[in-house]
Amino acid sequence: MMMAGTFDMRALRRAARGLLGTALGVAALLAAAPRPGSAQPAPPTASAPAPDAVDAIRARGHVLCGVAPAAPGFAVQGARGAWQGLDADFCRGIASAILGDPARVRFVPIPAADRFARLRAGEVDLLARNTTWTLEREAGEGVIFPATTYYDGQGFLVRRERGVTRVQQLEGATICVEGGTTSEQQLVEHMTRAGLRINLARAPSGEAARAAFLAQQCDALTGDSTGLAGFMAQQGSRASRFALLFEVISKEPLGPVLRQEDLRLSRIARWTHFVMLTAEEMGLDSTVVEQLRTGPAQNLAAASQDVQRLFGRQGRSGEMLGLDPDWGARVIRQVGNYREIWERNIGPLGVERGMNLLWNQGGLQFSPPIR
Repeated sequence: MMMAGTFDMRALRRAARGLLGTALGVAALLAAAPRPGSAQPAPPTASAPAPDAVDAIRARGHVLCGVAPAAPGFAVQGARGAWQGLDADFCRGIASAILGDPARVRFVPIPAADRFARLRAGEVDLLARNTTWTLEREAGEGVIFPATTYYDGQGFLVRRERGVTRVQQLEGATICVEGGTTSEQQLVEHMTRAGLRINLARAPSGEAARAAFLAQQCDALTGDSTGLAGFMAQQGSRASRFALLFEVISKEPLGPVLRQEDLRLSRIARWTHFVMLTAEEMGLDSTVVEQLRTGPAQNLAAASQDVQRLFGRQGRSGEMLGLDPDWGARVIRQVGNYREIWERNIGPLGVERGMNLLWNQGGLQFSPPIR
């Protein structure tokens, strides 16, 4: 009985404290409530939504594409001012998808050091400048890598007269590299792991690093292997003086970069790349697509369902992306499939497709189904 009485007394005390707390809470609410006729606080105003990037492109009439100042095979400005390269053609694909005209691109050369800052500042709609996809960049810079348009690896260019055939033989060498890039980070980390001492010659840009190598200010030049092959090809008759080592020290998935809030434009960029891969897989190049578009109607009507989707005759891909129904066929007709873009820009450098072959040819490039 004593224990029961004690238990009840404690329960009463807890209940009393609860009632007191409730009463105080109600009193506070009543005190905070506005009196009749008193001024009411203004409701919080919602911040204006960020402008849609696709709408901005349409209003402006062209795509602002940030490219490397000079990256053979990816983005190089020709003698007449026209930009050439895989990255340049990718941006033309974006312009074709959104604006219906691949020529409606304005290319903006951007050094590696400030590319992400200038993207976030809105100077360009996207970067297409052989940029490596990493976690720290995507999460730390607040950007999106929608697709890998090119698989590369970091390599080394040396002078043949030195007799260097392996990375291990670069002990004590001075190596030129563009500062502030993954190439610099990978170089330091690899050489540290390998126990090799090197002298690092940081250059403010890729062009400066290549110029220093030609001026014999360093023993080797490092960077993405395809870029090194393109640089060597540019040397013409002097190319035989150099050798590209067969070893690579990293994996470099390269692709376009967009602001993380530009989800709609990111989807268009992703599926522009995928439609180029899909067209190659289906055997559709720019010539075949043009023939189907201008030929007898029954030819297109008899085509497979995949081709019908590409032309917007089936499915809702254009509607879901906010594009014309035949946007995919137009991209292929005006810019080309992935194989055409490769052969136009990378093939002349003498670089094998390797990892960039389609998945059914032993490579890594593949597209999710367009359906």
